[in-house]
Amino acid sequence: MIEIYAAILGASIGIAGMNISGFSRRTTESREAVIRLTAGIESIATKLEDLHQDMKAEKVQASLDRREIYERLNDHGNRITVLEYKSPQG
Repeated sequence: MIEIYAAILGASIGIAGMNISGFSRRTTESREAVIRLTAGIESIATKLEDLHQDMKAEKVQASLDRREIYERLNDHGNRITVLEYKSPQG
């Protein structure tokens, strides 16, 4: 009778040990997956921040370009007005 109890106890310990080792393996795999995902998200966040900075720089440059274009147009408009005023037809 004691042999039966010992066999049941031994089998229970073996099953528990296998479950613990499987749980440990899954925990390790899950931890590694979380680390990989975190690294990927941080990389994406860095790239988005770089893109945002580039877009800001392009917006500032576009504003400067527009200002220069309008200044030139204004200058040409003033020259045309002077030429129209000096022309014999005007």
